[in-house]
Amino acid sequence: MRPIAFAASASLLVLAAACGANGQSAPAAPGAPVETRPANNPDQKPAFEGQTRAPGVQTVVSMAHAVVASGLVHPWGLALLPDGRWLVTEKPGRMRVISAEGQVGAPITGLPAVDARGQGGLLDVIVGPSFAQDRMIYWSYAEPREGGNATSVARGRLSDDLTKVENVQVIFRALPVYDGDKHFGSSLAFAPDGKLFITLGERSDKPMRPQAQDLGSHMGKTIRINADGSVPADNPFVGQAGAKPEIWSLGHRNMQGIAVQPGTGAIWTVEHGTRGGDEINLDQAGKNYGWPGVAYGIEYNGQPIPAVTAKEGTEQPVYYWDPVIAPGGMAFYSGRMFPGWNGNLMVTGLGGKHLARLVLENNRVVGEERLLTGLNERIRDVAVAADGAVWVITDEEDGKLIRLAVSQ
Repeated sequence: MRPIAFAASASLLVLAAACGANGQSAPAAPGAPVETRPANNPDQKPAFEGQTRAPGVQTVVSMAHAVVASGLVHPWGLALLPDGRWLVTEKPGRMRVISAEGQVGAPITGLPAVDARGQGGLLDVIVGPSFAQDRMIYWSYAEPREGGNATSVARGRLSDDLTKVENVQVIFRALPVYDGDKHFGSSLAFAPDGKLFITLGERSDKPMRPQAQDLGSHMGKTIRINADGSVPADNPFVGQAGAKPEIWSLGHRNMQGIAVQPGTGAIWTVEHGTRGGDEINLDQAGKNYGWPGVAYGIEYNGQPIPAVTAKEGTEQPVYYWDPVIAPGGMAFYSGRMFPGWNGNLMVTGLGGKHLARLVLENNRVVGEERLLTGLNERIRDVAVAADGAVWVITDEEDGKLIRLAVSQ
């Protein structure tokens, strides 16, 4: 593995009304959408105004991004520790602690084996809500199992010296097992009441897609469990014959981002569409988000998806992208550094190679800005530090940990 390096240089990003701000051209006219490419499916129309191609907005402030660490191999998950250091996962199966100054620790020991094929491997990581008392961390991963693999979630105590996880327990195993290498999900978030949310993909292959609508399968679902893996009694499908009691919502394709809205506690998720149809959803208990029968976009091979864009009994996305940005992680912004961003949703773009800032009003997107376009790297996950700076990781063979802040 290449050595991990600290890069002291920073790139100045002046986000003003001039062209070329942040490595891209400004909108042609005030409020023009930032997306100028033609839609993959121009015949599809949004269900309501602003559901796609929201007006472009721009931050008028001088900012700088600094590469804090590099040499990470396809980092996937990013979590802030209380002391300001970061937990970062690498898809091949490693988890590391990285300081805010760029010092990278050796791989943490004690993690279970992962199936690091295709989109599988070590995925998300989060810090438990009672970390100050019990030092518990939680992570998701593609677990090798007899007959194939599936997404699992484990927890363990992070040792005082940050070198290992102890007393590891697997608290959730998605079913059924499938021998594939795509659409594992999987992002994690704790709600204010301590319940753990897990996002899962439907495993991509056409024979598996219908399981997103099958309550007897975890595939293509948002999951809600207690921190110890037990099932909350108020989950929407508890007691329903044939239904997995861990299910919170259904009809998803491949969710790789989740965020809890400050103030409301609402759950928001983002999922990959095919060619067109990446979705932001306000993810509510018992609701059906349509996949594979309801979707925007087209198949990867250019053929129409055998689906409609709206159907009674299914929920519309709050927002969708066509063409796609291939979204990764997301986080709500809350901080002092960029007060004008408070309440905005930050969404990483893998295919889009940018960080999207979405302005929300009344659970609708009313503005979109694309940040960090000059990196030209797949941005995988995003988090906000205590000082309000925004941190991201890039999903590359030479992956980076990057800090975006107001320039000094």
